[in-house]
Amino acid sequence: MRQFFKFAFATVVGLFLFCFIGFLFLMALAGAAASGKEEKIKPNSVLELKLNYDIPDRTKSEQFNFNFTSFEMNSELGLNDILENIEKAKTDDNIKGIFLNLSTTATGFGILEEIRNKLLEFKETGKFVVAYGEVMTQKAYYIASVADEIYLNPKGVIALQGFSAELTFFKNALDRLGIEPEVFYAGNFKSATEPFRYNKMSDYNRLQIRELLNGVYGSFVAQVAPARKMTEAQLSDIINNLKIQNADDAKQYGIVTDLYYIDQLYDNLRNKLGLDEDDKINMVSAGKYNNAPDKRKKGFKKNKVAVIYAEGDIVDGKGDENNIASEDYVKLIEKVRTDENVKAIVLRVNSGGGSALASEVMWRELLLAKEKGIPVVASMADVAASGGYYISCLADTIVAGENTITGSIGVFGMLAEAGKFFDNKLGMTFDTVKTTNFSDFPNSLLMSRPITDAEKTILQRGVDRIYNSFLGRVADGRGMAVNAVAEVAQGRVWTGTQAKQKGLVDVIGGMEDAIEIAAKMAGLNEGDYRTAAYPPKEEVWDKILKGFSEETSQRIFKQQLGENYRYLQMLQNLNQLQGAQCRMPFDLYIE
Repeated sequence: MRQFFKFAFATVVGLFLFCFIGFLFLMALAGAAASGKEEKIKPNSVLELKLNYDIPDRTKSEQFNFNFTSFEMNSELGLNDILENIEKAKTDDNIKGIFLNLSTTATGFGILEEIRNKLLEFKETGKFVVAYGEVMTQKAYYIASVADEIYLNPKGVIALQGFSAELTFFKNALDRLGIEPEVFYAGNFKSATEPFRYNKMSDYNRLQIRELLNGVYGSFVAQVAPARKMTEAQLSDIINNLKIQNADDAKQYGIVTDLYYIDQLYDNLRNKLGLDEDDKINMVSAGKYNNAPDKRKKGFKKNKVAVIYAEGDIVDGKGDENNIASEDYVKLIEKVRTDENVKAIVLRVNSGGGSALASEVMWRELLLAKEKGIPVVASMADVAASGGYYISCLADTIVAGENTITGSIGVFGMLAEAGKFFDNKLGMTFDTVKTTNFSDFPNSLLMSRPITDAEKTILQRGVDRIYNSFLGRVADGRGMAVNAVAEVAQGRVWTGTQAKQKGLVDVIGGMEDAIEIAAKMAGLNEGDYRTAAYPPKEEVWDKILKGFSEETSQRIFKQQLGENYRYLQMLQNLNQLQGAQCRMPFDLYIE
C-alpha cells in the first residue's frame, strides 16, 4: 500500500508539472502571437499610457510575458517603444489625444524626464493630453503635470512632500553575527561599503546625497511649476508646508484641474471626441498601438546607427538580458564595429556599475570602435555611475538627462572575516596547510580567518591602482587633466546637470538626442539611416527551451513585492561584491 501511494503521489506531481509547463508554453505562444499581430486603429481613438511599472530602457522579449498576479498578458513597453508610440501618434490622424492613466511608478526620473519631454512635443500638434489618477506619487505627478488637464479621484491622494533617500545599514546585524567586514576603497565619497562599516551615513555621504536630492528637487519644481501656471516659489511653498493633504487641497491650490470619478473622466473624453453619452470610447493601449502600422517608415536604409543597450549590473563572463556581461558585450561590440553598415554607435547606459575588470574589458572594445573611425555617443538613462560611467567616458559625446545619476568615479573592494560566525553560530572551524606565505590569499567574500596586515596592504594597493587607472581613463576621454578629474571624482555622484557643470557630461538630453548627434557625427542626414538595436532579442522559442528563466521569476517577485523588491535586490547584490568594484552607493532609492 505504501508503494502504491508513492507511485500515486509521483504521478500527481508529474501531472502538475506537465500542466504547469504546458501552461507556460501556451502563454509564450500567446505572447508571440499577440506581439506579431498587426493592430488596426479606429478613427477618433485615444492612446492610453499606463506607466505604473519599472520602465526598462528597452522592451523585454516576449517570453512568458504574463502577469502571474492578475493572470493577464503584460503589455509593459520599454522607453524605446513608449517614445516611438508617442512620436507615431503625433502624425496619426486616428489618434486624437493621449490619456495618462497614472498611479505609482518605480521608474527613475531620468527615464520619466524623456517621456515627459516627448509628451510636450506631442502637445505641440494641438492634440490633447489628459491625466487621471486615484493615487499619484510625486513621480506620477511629474508626468501628469505635462497634461492639459489633470483629474484626481475625489477621495484620492497626491503625494507632494519633497524627496528623500533612505539607505539600509547592516553593521549592527553583522556585529551580532560575529562577521567583521574588511573594506578597501578609493574616494572619500565612495559610500558603497558604508552599510557594512557604519550604522549611519558619513558626513561625506550625507553631503553628496543632500546635494543630489536638492538637484532633483530643483529640476522637479522648475519643470512642474510653469506647467501648472504658478511660480516656483508658490509650488515650493505648497510642497514645503505639505499643503496637499487631500483631494480638495489639490484642487484648491491648482495642483489638479478638478476632482472626477473615472466615469466622469470618460464623459470628459467623450466631449473632447464629439461622442454621445452612450458611445464607446476607442481606447487603445500602448501594447496594442505598438503593433499598429507606422506610415512614417519608408523603405529600407542600408546605413545604421547602432544602439547598444547596456542595462543592469556589470558582471564578468556571460550573463543574460538583465545584466551587462563582459564576455557577451565584447562579442557584441566586436560584431557591431566590424559591420560595414554601422556608421555610428550609441551606447545607452542604465547601470550603477559592477565589476571593475568587466568595465575595463568593455572600455577596450569601445576604444577599438573609435580607432576604426566610428563615432561613439553615450546616452545615460536613470543611472550611469561608477562602472556605468567607466564604459561611457571615452565617448565622443556624452548625453545625460537633467536627473540622471552619474559620476561615482571610485573603486572599492570588500572581504568579511567570518571565523567567529562559523564557530559560534554554526559550530564550524577551519584549518589550513599552505606552501608559501600567501598560498591562502583571500579570494572569496567570506574568510574563515582574520586578514593579515600584509594582505590588507596588497588589497588596498590594488584598489588604488584601479582607481588611478579609472581617473586616467576619464581624463583621456574627457580631455581633462588627471588632477581636474580627481577633484570631481572621489566616488561622488552627481545629477546630469551637475555633471555637465563639472565637465563629465556634454549635452543634457535623451536617447533620441544622442541618436541624432551620432548620425550627424557620421555625416548622415535624416532619412539616410535606420537605428539597429543591440543585443538582438532572443526568439521566443529559444527562451522556451531555456525554461522558466530568472527574468520570469524576477517579474513575479516585482509584482508581489512592489517597492519592497529593492530589499531583495540588495541581498542578491551581496553575492556580486567579490573583487574590485566600480559600483555606485549601495542602495539609493529616491522618492
